[in-house]
Amino acid sequence: MSTRGATLHAPTEARTEQPHQAPRASPPLVVHVLALGTFLMGTTEFVVAGLLPEIAGNLQVSVAQTGLLITVFAIGMIVGAPLMAMLTLRLPKRLTLMIALGLFAAGHVIVALSSNFTLVLAARFLTAIATGAFWAVANVAAARAAGPAARARALGLVGAGAMLANVVGVPLGAFAGQIVGWRGPFWTLAALSAAAIALISRTVPHDGSDQQAVSIRSELTALRSGRLWLVLAACATTTGGVLAAYSYIAPLLTDRSGIASGIVPLVLVGFGLGALAGSLVGGRLGDRRPYTVTITAAAGAALLLLAISLLAGYAVPTIILIALLGFFGLGANPVLMSLAVRFARRAPVLASALTVSAFNLGTAIGSWIAGLTLDTSLGTTGPAVVGTAIAALTLIPTTAIALTRRRPSATGVQALTETPAARDTKPSIPMNTTKLCRSGEGDDGRLPLRTAREHTP
Repeated sequence: MSTRGATLHAPTEARTEQPHQAPRASPPLVVHVLALGTFLMGTTEFVVAGLLPEIAGNLQVSVAQTGLLITVFAIGMIVGAPLMAMLTLRLPKRLTLMIALGLFAAGHVIVALSSNFTLVLAARFLTAIATGAFWAVANVAAARAAGPAARARALGLVGAGAMLANVVGVPLGAFAGQIVGWRGPFWTLAALSAAAIALISRTVPHDGSDQQAVSIRSELTALRSGRLWLVLAACATTTGGVLAAYSYIAPLLTDRSGIASGIVPLVLVGFGLGALAGSLVGGRLGDRRPYTVTITAAAGAALLLLAISLLAGYAVPTIILIALLGFFGLGANPVLMSLAVRFARRAPVLASALTVSAFNLGTAIGSWIAGLTLDTSLGTTGPAVVGTAIAALTLIPTTAIALTRRRPSATGVQALTETPAARDTKPSIPMNTTKLCRSGEGDDGRLPLRTAREHTP
């Protein structure tokens, strides 16, 4: 059956949820290279947690003070992603990615050489800003390279790099830090990021002529999109709910589930594997059914967190639930990023940056509220209870997005792939045709084949 015929007879949900019906190809090499970059950045974000005692002892500060290295990084990501996205707006994407990796490497060299805690904090902030810039531009570069039919899949692969960091990078970094000292992982990350610069220069293509038309004003117009703000709200609540519980999962496992502390890292690896699989599967399904994926993931995460709160006293069910939480809790992230790029229309870079900020803002607020519950009657189950409530809130924006999916809007993919000349030379649609088609068009603004055929001269 031809593609045209398949489209005409496809189920209603497939027609409204899938903006593009073209066959999907495997993401190109550049997407895998960008995933390597997010792997390095995901590793540096969380590896500090496994090295806190060693860093504190060497720099002669308390463990609580050393924990500021994690807080400062989160703040740098929240502020740095949109700020750097705007400052580098007129720079070629490839150059921006290379500069971000260069700053990333420099920040790690400073940390590895410094014995002053304040200087180390400043270097972590610099590293976080570079991370935010890289992540925002990498999402746009990956979506553009993969094309409309594999956009969410490509974003899922880029996000999987960070998920893989939790499974491989962070445990290896913590293990290496125990053997060669805490500075060793930072030297390694600096060297690997320098090597990644060469890969970026060889694989990321040059920008097209549309780069000249980009302006700060046009990017800021994305903030007028109500659906973009719904997506950002979903980004904050879905990650905030999951990581509110995950941040304090160790005391829950040891105090409530009775699991030995030596087994806890294996449970965390299970969560990381679930998150990795969820990112890949969610990205693949999200190209076809984005609204179904986001709603299902939000409902699944809320139910799993509720189950963890109720069954925390049983070791085996809790371990299984935590692995499933990684799958459902973080599986919709690439789809949310894809929707943000679409709804932002001609401001994909700012939209991508804002999703990075939203994810980190949700994490910071969720983990802070969860920490307050540890001293209440809820005890170590408090973070899971808080996570349940926050994750359930995700159903509000995701459902609202799905209910407004028939409203006409240009896609973010068109902004990524079309040049201004191509947009300006498109033939206009007669007014009577527009009126007849408006009620049936999807998020991408395409005309239904039946209507377009009926009005063909």
